[in-house]
Amino acid sequence: MSDINTSAPAKTKPTGLRKGTLVKVNRKAYSSSIEAAASDPIPPNYIFEGPGELLVVKGNYGQVRWKRPVPDVWLRIDQLEVYA
Repeated sequence: MSDINTSAPAKTKPTGLRKGTLVKVNRKAYSSSIEAAASDPIPPNYIFEGPGELLVVKGNYGQVRWKRPVPDVWLRIDQLEVYA
């Protein structure tokens, strides 16, 4: 009677990654990504050292602002990890 598909996976954000979280880029996840292929061949070290602040989370992407005079960047959430 009901045609609702309950087997569809729910969209969830990784734990701890929300607006205001300090993050850094996971080198292994980033190096094999399409974002890395579209960027400079040698990424700057500061993205792997952190911290950057997560400004916005939309879907599978997050906007990160670094504490440097560089533009904000959008990266996939699975490429980011909490800065410790």
